[in-house]
Amino acid sequence: MKNLIGKVAIVTGASSGIGRATAKLFAEEGASVVVGARRQDALFALVEEIKANGGEAYAIAGDIRHAEYSEKLVRAALDQYDGLDIAFNNAGTLGAMKATTDMSLSEWRMTIETNLTSAFLAAKAQIPAMRDLGGSIIFTSSFVGHGVGMPQMADYSASKSGLIGLTKSLAVEYGSQGIRVNALLPGGTDTPMAAQFGESEEVKAFVRNMHALKRTATPEEIAKSALYLASDASCFTTGTAMLVDGGVSICKT
Repeated sequence: MKNLIGKVAIVTGASSGIGRATAKLFAEEGASVVVGARRQDALFALVEEIKANGGEAYAIAGDIRHAEYSEKLVRAALDQYDGLDIAFNNAGTLGAMKATTDMSLSEWRMTIETNLTSAFLAAKAQIPAMRDLGGSIIFTSSFVGHGVGMPQMADYSASKSGLIGLTKSLAVEYGSQGIRVNALLPGGTDTPMAAQFGESEEVKAFVRNMHALKRTATPEEIAKSALYLASDASCFTTGTAMLVDGGVSICKT
């Protein structure tokens, strides 16, 4: 049984990794999907793949740090599919990946703007479009934002912790209007972004062993959790920071 029949969803960061896997899954589950990312060629390829599999998708390339882009995505959902039920605000960056004292102010601002300010801008555009019938807004945070300290990731950690705070505030503000807001907190996931940590077998083994399950996730596994938060299966779930981290937040070895 398809869980998102008749629903309209926005998915950002859809050109690769978790965003791409989630856009495909949402479409397979019956949603019409507006996909966003910076790389237009990758988005168009994704739309072609979704349509070839019998789904419906529409692509708009742009930068999530700009308010006008979030507004364009919402307008596309309304104009192309006559509504907005789900927003998976997933796009982000790992940040500067350097010691805090070596990090420039511009690098700090870039990470905060990409990971946190963009979520604020997205919510401002998405919430008015959902007010009549309610909906589900999902932010991709991280286990690093859940009280897990990581060296050389102060900008990333601050932004992902901030997303959890934003999630809780929005959930309280707009719950009476039927809008649910949740944060998804993945652990290590096999994505192009994660490859920035290094692709040697030694690095991969270290990352795997950080997790209680002694492996990292596939993007498709994280997409299944996004589907739960998007669907009516989570109809009484809001304001949560949902760990989908393979136990990395509890594992000390």
